[in-house]
Amino acid sequence: MPITKRSRLVASTIAVVLGATALAACGSSDDETEAESGPVSLTYWTWTPGMDKVVDLWNDGPGKKDQIKVTVKKQASGDTLVTKILTAHKAGKAPDLVQAEYQALPTLVSNDALADISKDTGEAKTRFADGVWQQTTLGTDAVYAVPQDIGPMMFYYREDLFKKYKLDVPKTWDEFAETARKLKKASPDTDLTTFSANDSGLFAGLAQQAGAQWWTTEGQKWKVGINDAASQKVAKFWGDLVKEGAIDNQPMYTPAWNKALNTGKQIAWVSAVWAPGTLTTAAPDTKGKWAMAPLPQWSGGENLTGSWGGSSTAVTTDSKHQAAAAKFAAWLNTDDAALQALAKESGIYPAATNAQTSGAFTNPPEYFSNQADFYTQAAEIAKSTAPSAWGPNVNVAYTTFKDAFGMAAKDKSDFVAALNTMQDDTVADLKKQGFGVSE
Repeated sequence: MPITKRSRLVASTIAVVLGATALAACGSSDDETEAESGPVSLTYWTWTPGMDKVVDLWNDGPGKKDQIKVTVKKQASGDTLVTKILTAHKAGKAPDLVQAEYQALPTLVSNDALADISKDTGEAKTRFADGVWQQTTLGTDAVYAVPQDIGPMMFYYREDLFKKYKLDVPKTWDEFAETARKLKKASPDTDLTTFSANDSGLFAGLAQQAGAQWWTTEGQKWKVGINDAASQKVAKFWGDLVKEGAIDNQPMYTPAWNKALNTGKQIAWVSAVWAPGTLTTAAPDTKGKWAMAPLPQWSGGENLTGSWGGSSTAVTTDSKHQAAAAKFAAWLNTDDAALQALAKESGIYPAATNAQTSGAFTNPPEYFSNQADFYTQAAEIAKSTAPSAWGPNVNVAYTTFKDAFGMAAKDKSDFVAALNTMQDDTVADLKKQGFGVSE
């Protein structure tokens, strides 16, 4: 269906406001039924490595019994896939199934690209934490995807070097700042960590932990709160640390960053549950020297974390077999054998709670063999994930983050001003697209 100003305005009543009053569903395709009998062939666009091997379990088992065959088509991840899906949808040629990051769901739904599969997911909801499941409902009675993996955030640190420099693991962000300063005084050439302006998802997760609500709705309009009080608190905190030189200001995932981790020039990392895989490559010489702890809190006694990463399996409105596709999506992300295969072949951390401490997650990652309770602790941390609030133009906000915060980090200038730029660009883009925006 064409994307008109009116359809965008109606779609703008959808917001991912976890725990808030449910809003009316829209863009739904729940009238879809399986009109055909006989074999069904489905196409699944995904970037997850090893997914073809997981799908083979379906095709040789439940899929064979139900005559539903799934074919995997590997894709690029993130915004690239979102753009490709929207282009295909405009031509009525989107695949039956697509992997979608949680923050991309509002964009896809507001463009009528995803079907409401609430009638075809069975008891899937019971396998996920409420906050995780609600990310795929967008605060409505509809279900636009089945959660696949999540990225609860946590604090990683060099256990041996914390002992060497007589540092305590920070339990609050104030303690984190003092730890960074204490380390600088003890070893001027060593940094606790870095602020990386390449990682908009990291900052979004930190703001989420602080209570930020970047996109919400007021009636038929979107309200953008990227520069809300919680986000300003986070921006000022990190900006002040960079300005005073208490932490580094260089981007992550570079050869220089890898070397800093591997040689002990940086001794901590605010990351997510998937960090062991990155550290294995970035800092191979430090295997067994790291430990994981909960994210520092803004106030003593709090127990909240943010989320950095995670994706879901969605069914498109172009699919002629939406019920069959939804059945596969539910199986893929709730079946015990499928989840263990995803862990083994793809290295994901499952959204389904029953899989987080069993099978592949009974023992710690090899890189963290010194921390036997790694996954037990990770599962507890995952339960404390704070509510998130996504909107239909996350890509614009993230792009502006990299530009504005990149300059601020490089110049050691005002991070709150960079946050205001994100706010202004995001609001301007919504208006340009024809969405109603509440000032």
